[in-house]
Amino acid sequence: MVPYHMKKTVSIEFGSEALRIDFPGAVDVLRLPERAPLEDPARAIRDALAVPVGTPPLTTIVHNAVARQPDIRAVIVVSDNTRPVPYRGPASLVDPLLELLRKGKVREIILLVAAGTHRPLREPELRRLLPDSAFAADVRIVNHDCCDKAGLVRLGQTPRGTDVWINRAYLDAGIRILTGLVEPHFMAGMSGGPKSICPGIVGEAVTHVFHGARMMADARACSMQLDGNPCHEESLAVARMAGADFILNVTLNGNKAVTGVYAGDLVKAHRAACAQVVQDAGIPISREYDVVVTHAGFAGINHYQAAKAAVEASRALRAGGVLVLAANHTDDDPVGGRGYRSVLPRLREWGADELDRRLLAPDWQFVPEQWEVQMWARVFRKLGPAGRLVYCAPRLTGGRFLDGGLPGQDGGAGLDMKGSDRDQAERMVQQAVDQHAGRGRVAVLAEGPYGVPILTTGSANR
Repeated sequence: MVPYHMKKTVSIEFGSEALRIDFPGAVDVLRLPERAPLEDPARAIRDALAVPVGTPPLTTIVHNAVARQPDIRAVIVVSDNTRPVPYRGPASLVDPLLELLRKGKVREIILLVAAGTHRPLREPELRRLLPDSAFAADVRIVNHDCCDKAGLVRLGQTPRGTDVWINRAYLDAGIRILTGLVEPHFMAGMSGGPKSICPGIVGEAVTHVFHGARMMADARACSMQLDGNPCHEESLAVARMAGADFILNVTLNGNKAVTGVYAGDLVKAHRAACAQVVQDAGIPISREYDVVVTHAGFAGINHYQAAKAAVEASRALRAGGVLVLAANHTDDDPVGGRGYRSVLPRLREWGADELDRRLLAPDWQFVPEQWEVQMWARVFRKLGPAGRLVYCAPRLTGGRFLDGGLPGQDGGAGLDMKGSDRDQAERMVQQAVDQHAGRGRVAVLAEGPYGVPILTTGSANR
């Protein structure tokens, strides 16, 4: 038994609450570098709209567009509720854009939710996501539907052969504005910028190449790498075909406070944001760990979204280590969409290498959202036996865990699952830590999927 004075209690994010976990002995808490929030984010947003990167001020763009076409329509692309983009409150990206468009006498404004292949947001979810100003008579809110052929327009093909279909409402608008958050993305290098278009508002067929098995198998399709990343390059190619007049992106710190505002040209403003994220989101580590504890973060509304946290955490693990992942699933389906649910059990059945082999085979019939299963396969290739992932999600335990064919170990096994989700998750993570912390070096990723562990060259397993 570990003496009481040797225990260390660490708080782990779980939705808007925190789990308090006791670690027996030494534990390294890996945190993002400190990045102070902007003192006045609202002013920073206004300044960025007035002095953007690589384009005229947005007021000039709007004025010229309205002069050419008085009945012009504007579209603002917004992320869905899987991203902590500040659309409400003092740092709202939507309020100043609507104000500027109205002053510019734009008669119709569409807020287009870039749902990608995700399900459409319902009215209560939209009310929680967007400010009150978005629900005015001159604003129409539209959920992108990647399967609605009537709502899509074909633009041609990219050099890689992607058949490009884009949301019709976006292409019909005379003023096109993209908004979003720039953070590490475990496939595309960075979020934000062109990702608002691809995969945000493309047809499902686009994902057959953009998230195809061959692209996902490329080692360069990883966090914080843009150059040479085929996923990013294809996203940018599609976005350039669709066109964008202006982007408004932000960066956040570990507390979800705005640290930077980047507006203007699709490529130049996004690259400026990415340069800052590279400095802010990397967590240098001098060794790999035997046990890593992490959480699925804001985006982890279901198992599909939790893959990001697992992929990033696995970068800090030695081969064959143990990963403990806490997830606060709030989606109606805590596993994910239909395509994802159909492929996920194959990972448990076939194993990581065989899954990749079959997905890459010429006779494999592409399944939407198979890409996220392929990213889970990366994790299990590092972990080894499936039981080395302990999945601690109160809404995915017991029968739901088994019926979903989820890979890994149910963190609730053997526990009395009573009380709030927070209390249940705390018991699950604590049990996993008690069972595995004695294996050796232990680390906690404080910011979950938003920090990217970077192993110092030549320092593995020191």
